[in-house]
Amino acid sequence: MDRTSARADVWVWAVRLAKTRSQATAACKAGHVRVNGDRAKPSTSVRPGDRVEVTLVHPGGPAQVRIVEVRQLLVKRVGAPVAQAAYIDHSPPPTPRAERPAAFGVRDRGAGRPTKRERRQLDRLRGRRER
Repeated sequence: MDRTSARADVWVWAVRLAKTRSQATAACKAGHVRVNGDRAKPSTSVRPGDRVEVTLVHPGGPAQVRIVEVRQLLVKRVGAPVAQAAYIDHSPPPTPRAERPAAFGVRDRGAGRPTKRERRQLDRLRGRRER
């Protein structure tokens, strides 16, 4: 049977734009997935030629927007090369690491626990009151 459409959440998961199907469904419900410019419910139909925008929110990092054009419908998770062939990527390139804002109050790996003085400085930097 040749499909003419697929659910938005299933397709986003199948082409590996989301790690799990439940994450793809949650992204649709939260409004992070748009199909042809319109906010997509998880059950929204996706067809070849549609433009899908997925906003990926990473904890502690900037949101990344992926803009893809559907070439092939997938309803099962497939290998990465097959998944990449199922869409045309129109996403803007990610900002270089040097241009991203510096992490706020993050210690270098292997630096150990902060001393009492360093902890107080971090608290002042974060706007916390001293006891």
